Amino acid sequence: MHLIESPDGLGQGHLFVVDGSRLFDVEAGLFSELRQTAGGESLSRLLDRVGLGGPPRIDDEPLTAPPVRALSLAIAQKCNLGCTYCYAQQGEFGGAAKNMSPGIADASVDLLLADAAPGERYNLAFLGGEPLANRATLQATTRRAAALAGERGATLTFSITTNGTLVTEADADFFEEHGFAVTISLDGPAEVHDALRPYKGGRGSYETVMERITPLLRRQRQMQVSARVTVTPRNLRLRETLEHFLAAGFHSVGFSPLLRSPSGADEMSIETLETMLGEMIDCGLEYERRTRKGERYAFANLTNALKEIHRGTHRPYPCGAGAGYLGVSADGDLAACHRFVGDDEGQMGSVLGGLDTARRGDWLAERHVHRQEPCRSCWARYLCGGGCHHEVIQKGRPACDYIRGWLHYCLEAYLRLTAAGMYPDPAEARAEGMTNR
Repeated sequence: MHLIESPDGLGQGHLFVVDGSRLFDVEAGLFSELRQTAGGESLSRLLDRVGLGGPPRIDDEPLTAPPVRALSLAIAQKCNLGCTYCYAQQGEFGGAAKNMSPGIADASVDLLLADAAPGERYNLAFLGGEPLANRATLQATTRRAAALAGERGATLTFSITTNGTLVTEADADFFEEHGFAVTISLDGPAEVHDALRPYKGGRGSYETVMERITPLLRRQRQMQVSARVTVTPRNLRLRETLEHFLAAGFHSVGFSPLLRSPSGADEMSIETLETMLGEMIDCGLEYERRTRKGERYAFANLTNALKEIHRGTHRPYPCGAGAGYLGVSADGDLAACHRFVGDDEGQMGSVLGGLDTARRGDWLAERHVHRQEPCRSCWARYLCGGGCHHEVIQKGRPACDYIRGWLHYCLEAYLRLTAAGMYPDPAEARAEGMTNR
């Protein structure tokens, strides 16, 4: 369990039940009793007494052969930028620069849609390197995949993550036609971005990116254009960055701390993660203020967290990697996700030779949150899922305190916004001294 003091200071507390990610208002007397309960059997008895016991919602069993619903294609393992921290090692994943062939791209689509049925949903993502370095294959693959999904009555969405330097007016038309979710990698205003994401020759890229993506920002109807900011010790002024990009017309802006880079450059430390947490909460408090005024403030991290809390998300994995989501290298090798392209830790067969189901089964068993430490005893385990597999395998878990701090704030924000009528009123629960959120 996790206890939350009343954000309004009125004395009533709140209980977050880890199993099932359930949030309750708790009367003062019961809150005090919960606070004095050490855990273990005594906590189990208390939860049973108030009607919150029962069998666990998540057991130790890993997922078994889940259907693949999403693929990311490393359609160009090459890039024109020389980002200081790039996990893909300047887009080439430690090998020679290469493009994915049309044949490999087609085989990937066939794998994704092999058993597609009417009403089912799929996603095809294009990443790199810089995916627009292989524009012709990207466009041909999109058109073919859309046609196949349409023939089978399935819904197929498309996404792309790009550095923005190669975007053209025609790309904007194409992405709008196919309703792409477009993510632009941007790390802040010009001076900050140019220091972290220069061209390979050292020249800054910010001015080019903003000029090139202007047609995307203008055309947002079916497509949505978001900014993704990789946070390093050199770009910690998050609210300034958030408002800078929202003013530019992005649909949303999200932040992700750099926990692991191939060279170790620009990685976040425990101290800088503490600073980032303060900056994230500052952005969140502004989100709360604007939301109460009826204004849109598209801070993606908080928007997504509030949705997860509201629906009671609880999961034994942090994402779909190795399960419903796989990455494909330019050569057609399957990986647990886009970050494991070229990394033996996450290899899972190939699009031509087939998915290695035994390796995939082992992966899902190994990565279950109940097999991870210190996750098994962490109150945030079913919201976090154990953290990014790639970062954990390569770097460990330096961000646990940051994640818990952020999720604690998100729960408080949810309680405040619910009290202000921003979410549906909570329903009464059949539990002593509690109201179900």
